Amino acid sequence: MRLFHRTTLAPDLVLATADTFFAALGLTRSASDNRNRSFAGVLGTLAISVRMEGGHYTLIDVYTDQIGESRLDKNVKKFFVSLHRAADPRHKVEAGY
Repeated sequence: MRLFHRTTLAPDLVLATADTFFAALGLTRSASDNRNRSFAGVLGTLAISVRMEGGHYTLIDVYTDQIGESRLDKNVKKFFVSLHRAADPRHKVEAGY
């Protein structure tokens, strides 16, 4: 499954947050470079890539080896929420219905 998120946080901060967030889920980092990370564990495998977009935005692409909405995919969405809260701590995340 492919998931993406756009944020105002710097790419280095996004990757540092990913390192701690996914390690807490029991995933181990299997590959990394300046703008990419790969994690693997019992939940599955995921790959994260970040790139600057539009000058002041960072685009985060996450690919998982899961189909449908697995536990890993739900945790990727929680990761995106944690980035949103870090970018704007005043914003209250709530349902839109």
